[in-house]
Amino acid sequence: SKAEVYAARYANFRHGLRVETKFIDENSIDDLEGVTFAFVCVDKGSARAKIIDLLIARKIPFIDVGMGLNRKQGPIAGSMRATVFAAGDGERVRAEQLVPTHDNPDDIYKSNIQIAELNALNACIAVMLYKKHMGFYVEDEPLFNLLFGVSDMRASRQLREV
Repeated sequence: SKAEVYAARYANFRHGLRVETKFIDENSIDDLEGVTFAFVCVDKGSARAKIIDLLIARKIPFIDVGMGLNRKQGPIAGSMRATVFAAGDGERVRAEQLVPTHDNPDDIYKSNIQIAELNALNACIAVMLYKKHMGFYVEDEPLFNLLFGVSDMRASRQLREV
């Protein structure tokens, strides 16, 4: 499994890793016991919807990342997204409907090796947003949603009310 591959890669410099290969869904309440923050990185909107509902119900803050990619013009186009669901703010952010909760039948995500760098960049953005959330980085204007366009390499953001 992907979890076991990454655990083996990190084992030589990360101690105490615990790997569990399982799907998280609406019945995973016990699996989230003690979780204080989560990252949601799934490629199925229907699975994402159930996980988000569970995290919001448990009042666990999290960041959800995703990509909306297409090949309408031949080369890959689209965007990457990172959305912050802060504690106590989850319902409001969910109501914004920024996070896709349906499955895309034309998903090119699984069939294109070219997106490895997009995954890496999206992960970096998510970690930076987490570190801002935790106070490691200054956050002049708190945001809850960042969209990064692949073709124009521009970021648009939505600010969180303070």
